Amino acid sequence: MQSEINTILEIRDLIAQHGQALIIGIAVIVVGLIAIKWINQGLKKGLNKLPLSPANANIARNILCVLMFFLVVIIASVNVGMIETRIFELLIIVSLVAVGIIVVFRPLIPTLPFKVGNTVKIGDLLGKVEATTILHTRLRTFDGRTIFIPNRKIINDDVINFNFTPTRRFMLKVNIKYDQDLLKAKQTIEAIMVEDPRVLNSPRPVVYLISLDKGYLELQGRGWADNVKRFVVTRELLEKTKLRLDQEDITLAMPQLQIHYSKDNILDPKKSTHQVSVPVTL
Repeated sequence: MQSEINTILEIRDLIAQHGQALIIGIAVIVVGLIAIKWINQGLKKGLNKLPLSPANANIARNILCVLMFFLVVIIASVNVGMIETRIFELLIIVSLVAVGIIVVFRPLIPTLPFKVGNTVKIGDLLGKVEATTILHTRLRTFDGRTIFIPNRKIINDDVINFNFTPTRRFMLKVNIKYDQDLLKAKQTIEAIMVEDPRVLNSPRPVVYLISLDKGYLELQGRGWADNVKRFVVTRELLEKTKLRLDQEDITLAMPQLQIHYSKDNILDPKKSTHQVSVPVTL
């Protein structure tokens, strides 16, 4: 009992002697971490404007963040009074080792090709990334399922990140009959895309005649839009295309198969010697 009391008294004396310095040191670390977070966000935007590859930009940003973190720890240590201790020397050594590891080994460490909030397709799974850990990635599909995917499987599988690039091309597939005005149909579809403010002006939207050998004229309008708007833009433009073509008296075509026959190639069942046997399973 007496030993426990002595321990409590020693802690009280320690707080009385260094309590203010400890509080200042903790405050310095908290404020420093918040500042590093803000600076890191600014570095992401600033380094993207420089002629650096994404990998080199990430390495430079990580090095700067590590150096700032250890600078904050050193400032806190000075306020606590550890400037002349081995702990201070250890912090300097650890910071230099951390920078060396980032420079040498960071390009060799496999990373996930997405971040939280991205819409991705991993194998046959399509959804939005909700969280990532060392072992798993939590994916939320668009039908409401939550799927936990092992990261080792993601690294070895094909991954499509729909948010990796800011823009993406969309296509409007329209089929019209042979006897319709082809040029008028192309001009109508192109005008629909150009008039929509969500469709980018560069590259300019264009309409191509894709095929003539399917029993109809196969047209395809191509344009570019923001990745996050592409799905909605494509569906709404298809609806506008159908309504506008109806107004212009341009008839859409359905896939069809034409069969031509004559009397010469029709088999006479009375003269035919072919027999057909149908297997029966009992």
